[in-house]
Amino acid sequence: MTVVHPIEELRVSPTAALFEGARHGDDVAVSCFVTDHPPGGGPPLHVHPYAEVFVVLEGRAGFTAGDEELEVPAGHVVVVPPETAHRFENHGDGPLRQVSIHPSRAVEQTWLESGD
Repeated sequence: MTVVHPIEELRVSPTAALFEGARHGDDVAVSCFVTDHPPGGGPPLHVHPYAEVFVVLEGRAGFTAGDEELEVPAGHVVVVPPETAHRFENHGDGPLRQVSIHPSRAVEQTWLESGD
């Protein structure tokens, strides 16, 4: 049976909705965040045991990934390798809309700094 979830029903915060394959997709081996961050917004530094793939849909993101600092506008895909400390922040004047894909049935995330 095909499963359809309204993004609003997956909301875990004002800026993020979370689909986890283990909970929402009959144990499918993928999870994803759909996020909409205001200017200056974004998560603190963290790491995953797998690669994370970001699809920047709208806005401009400043990514920190390991020792790299990247400016990424809408229309680009960013791949952060496994076990690489990373974060992103909305560097634009409008919303930053992204989808971040986790090749895992559940998000495995270790926070390296606390949020504001």
